Amino acid sequence: MESHYLTPFFSPRAVAVFGASDTADAIGQIVFHNLLAAGFTGPLYAINPRRDTVQGQPGYASIAQVPSAVDLAVIATPAATVPGIIEACGQQGVKAAVIITAGFAEAGEAGRQLEQQALQAARRHGIRLIGPNCLGIMRPAIGLNATFNKGSANSGHLAIVSQSGALCTAILDWARNNDVGFSSVVSLGASADVDFGDILDYLLHDTQTHSVLLYIEGIHDARRFMSALRAIARVKPVILVKVGRHAAGSKAVMSHTASLAGSDAVFDAAVRRLGVIRVQTIAQLFSAARAMSCGFQPSGNRLAIVTNGGGPGVMAADRAADLGIEMATLSPATLARLDAVLPPNWSHGNPVDLIGDAQADRYRHAVQACLDDPQVDGVLAILTPQAMTDPLAAAGAVIAAGAGQTKPLITCWMGEVQVESSRKAFIQAHRPHFRTPEPAVEVFSYLSAYYQNQKLLMQLPGPLSHHEEPDIKRARGVIEQALDEGRTLLNELESKSVLAAFRIPVTVARLAHSVSEALEIARDIGYPLVMKLCSPDIPHKSDVGGVVLNIYSAADVRSAFLAITENVRVKRPQARLTGIAIEPMIRRPHGRELIVGVSCDAVFGPVITFGAGGIFVEALADCAVALPPLNSFLARELIQRTRVSKVLAAFRHLPAANMEALEMVLLRVSEMACELPGLVEMDINPLILDENGVCAVDARMVIEAQVPERPRYAHMAIYPYPAHLVSHYVMLDGTDITIRPMRPEDAGLVQRFVRGLSEESRYFRYMSMFKELSQTMLVQFTQFDYIREMALMAVHTVPTDKQQAGKQNEEEQIGVSRYIISPDGLSCEFALVVADALHGRGVGRQLMLTLMDAARAHGLKHMKGYVLNNNRNMLHLMQSLGFTVSRMPDDNTLRLVEKAL
Repeated sequence: MESHYLTPFFSPRAVAVFGASDTADAIGQIVFHNLLAAGFTGPLYAINPRRDTVQGQPGYASIAQVPSAVDLAVIATPAATVPGIIEACGQQGVKAAVIITAGFAEAGEAGRQLEQQALQAARRHGIRLIGPNCLGIMRPAIGLNATFNKGSANSGHLAIVSQSGALCTAILDWARNNDVGFSSVVSLGASADVDFGDILDYLLHDTQTHSVLLYIEGIHDARRFMSALRAIARVKPVILVKVGRHAAGSKAVMSHTASLAGSDAVFDAAVRRLGVIRVQTIAQLFSAARAMSCGFQPSGNRLAIVTNGGGPGVMAADRAADLGIEMATLSPATLARLDAVLPPNWSHGNPVDLIGDAQADRYRHAVQACLDDPQVDGVLAILTPQAMTDPLAAAGAVIAAGAGQTKPLITCWMGEVQVESSRKAFIQAHRPHFRTPEPAVEVFSYLSAYYQNQKLLMQLPGPLSHHEEPDIKRARGVIEQALDEGRTLLNELESKSVLAAFRIPVTVARLAHSVSEALEIARDIGYPLVMKLCSPDIPHKSDVGGVVLNIYSAADVRSAFLAITENVRVKRPQARLTGIAIEPMIRRPHGRELIVGVSCDAVFGPVITFGAGGIFVEALADCAVALPPLNSFLARELIQRTRVSKVLAAFRHLPAANMEALEMVLLRVSEMACELPGLVEMDINPLILDENGVCAVDARMVIEAQVPERPRYAHMAIYPYPAHLVSHYVMLDGTDITIRPMRPEDAGLVQRFVRGLSEESRYFRYMSMFKELSQTMLVQFTQFDYIREMALMAVHTVPTDKQQAGKQNEEEQIGVSRYIISPDGLSCEFALVVADALHGRGVGRQLMLTLMDAARAHGLKHMKGYVLNNNRNMLHLMQSLGFTVSRMPDDNTLRLVEKAL
């Protein structure tokens, strides 16, 4: 198999340092010294035209003079020299360069031009760049310390990827006293070329990396970042800090790395979909990293607290309430178990107060009982050094109780001198420990958030196939007509037309341009009515008295029309008035006024907003945001994050609202965000919801023209279900076959399909003799990112089991073709398997033709696969499809089949 394109950074055979010197504390001197001191086993070359030797090693005037090929160049020379150095490296076949030097785009226009010149030289020669303005990189396991950090790092399984070199040095300093080792340390700097997405893609496949820490200032490529982070978070824990949460921080980010920070609320929404942990401070990053390194497998947010002091237990419980952590309700069996080993005056609840004279045995029994309770997801053990306390013995008891447990067990031994030896014991046992209760509870909140975010990560929205299809053509027509007229703001009638095209219930409005026309429309619609101004220059109608409610007569119609036009004339004399919209007055005594909106984030693209609506939207500030696409699970999670969700259930005299109708509106708005890239901004306010359903009473939309021939969904950070790839064909025997992209809910179909394959077919496809897919393999095959790979299933309908009432037919999988995009982004590797009963009937050919079409549409140029040499039918099919077949030089049992797309 081919190596990753970033391998020269992490496994270089030879390294050259430009700017290596003997000048004390010069960056080049420190970098070269670090490489020598770390024990890098490959050749090291000092490039310095003014020195014959550098730190006892030969010096070379240029890269052309070194005696062997170089994989990695480390550059610590002035910015003006860097483009020429990259050009020289390219001529000598170097494929990776770390630019430590600062003074590029972050320094102004002259620096930006130098950066572009360096990038152009790199692209001409196929060189990938880390930096500029970075600390460098480390790979401790091979003795690679290409940084100017004053110190080294232990080898381990934790990777750091940071846009701040200063933060890297702080983490490395912390790690030395906390027995933490690293697989890789990567300081990205300005990320002019290699970015988070590239590094995460490498770390995903890196066997030395078990977990990842990220420090993020800004995102350059949201889709690549999201895709790579979603992929790695499925298999390795990721903890991140994102700065620039406020305006001042965002400005500092821009001056530091020339990156866009984006909205912090939107970044939080992205994190929830990524399955990672976000912390706010460096101290929390360290704490979370320590906890994650313990191998815990969190499964919820119910915390039990065991303490020998009531006050610290209450402090911990208060912090848990602040963070939304649920205090676990101990089961009757656990209470009985504790009654048997604790004194009669223990607290008989959670927190479990062991009383001040608690010895080690009480801690052992209490912690063990709580960990064994199925109603407890984690335990915090707190100790205060009292007269009868033996802190070290109690620490040993807690460590023993947690042995073999996967539930989080966090410790807080308060004090200093008397508990110093206990803390050393916790470090040696790799147990997270804290000096005060609050940060200990915070770490548990990160672990429980990780569990919740992992559930959100697995949500991959499919199509709304069982609902009425939206009329996308009609919606796009409304938008295109407005753009043709030079308008970027749709009026209320146009906005509602777009909503109706996506099957969102709306009040039907008609436009009047005169009093007489208004009276005629009122007679047609019937009373009571609402009248609203319609102007491309006034987005908020209520601000100028542009809305009149409860109109019951012709006289009211006349008065309202004149009042609205007069208000506009006085308050906004320059505004264009295109008419007065007239619609039925919606009477819903149990209605809740909500808002649903779409906005466009500078980094992550379309964002969906939900919250309390009406004229007090800004004052109430009750809203939550999510990235599309959504499914029902994600829509419910979005709703539950708002305060208004509490009054959507039965509340006082109000019956429960129709939540299914609200969820459907959110799913339809998600479809709009996916299918209408020109939709820049939208408010449905108010959206009225009651027990009978939902209705969009008012709406506004802002649009913009799109770049022609832009790839579908290019505006999305998360690639939606590619429903456009669904196709149908009829086999020669008349069987109807559907070929469609795979979804997570297809796991059962996929498992039954694999079980039904013959041993030979399973071996030909998977090159293994297993009988069914493991749970890990099933997740890998069914939960993936469409931007990174594609799996097309061939299915047909068969009569269902008679015991399943209400269902006459169900889908059955008969084949699947799949491609995974290579790291170069231009080629892919494919796989194909068809049910034994359908061999030779054209299913495999159709799956391959459809897969190749999908790959071409994705911009891929080359497809390859590996076929066992005794799989003659597959080799024959590939040749008939135009693939070339060649022997593998290192494995005579395999054939390489490949085709230009």
